[in-house]
Amino acid sequence: MIKLIVQSIRQTILWSLIAGVAYTLVMTGISQVLFRDQANGSLIVRDGKIIGSKWLAQQFTGTNYFWPRPSACTYGTGPSGIVASSGSNLGPTSGALQTNVMNNASAFISGNNLPTNTVVPADMVYASASGLDPHISPEAARLQIARVAAARGLSEDKVRELVEKFTESAQWGFLGQPRVNVLMLNVALDQLATPKPAETAPAPKAG
Repeated sequence: MIKLIVQSIRQTILWSLIAGVAYTLVMTGISQVLFRDQANGSLIVRDGKIIGSKWLAQQFTGTNYFWPRPSACTYGTGPSGIVASSGSNLGPTSGALQTNVMNNASAFISGNNLPTNTVVPADMVYASASGLDPHISPEAARLQIARVAAARGLSEDKVRELVEKFTESAQWGFLGQPRVNVLMLNVALDQLATPKPAETAPAPKAG
């Protein structure tokens, strides 16, 4: 009995060192060498400061920036500094969901000075399951071009060219849909020209 207990303790210590320490160190070392950017969160640095991650959405409300899709978790921001991920969990028959969708559509149309009968892309009226999705559809980005161009004093063609540049195709050509990373697009806009002072505009509400 004592012999079995000693063997069990030895095996526990051995495999804890192998799986809990050695494996972790090896995988961390490999990832830091081969995939350093991805392993550290794909962080975006500007003027020596970290301004975000390309995989996490941020809230933009100024007229001189492209807006992301709605977020049910306020884009994971909060006083605790912890990035919380969640959806609204509202079902298709929910009255609250219908209200949010209508409000989001109205805010998007009015904020972009679009005709009242404009069909707003679904991603701009529904929140993603995580609330942190950094992408919007190319259609949603194109509907914002006129507003952003006017706010920055740029030609619509110049801004449209930038949108097309940052439009990503489906992964491997068949997985998912074409998409635009809002943070990366807005960073490129700031590098293109110094924006005018941001005017606050109603951002799409969570839904």
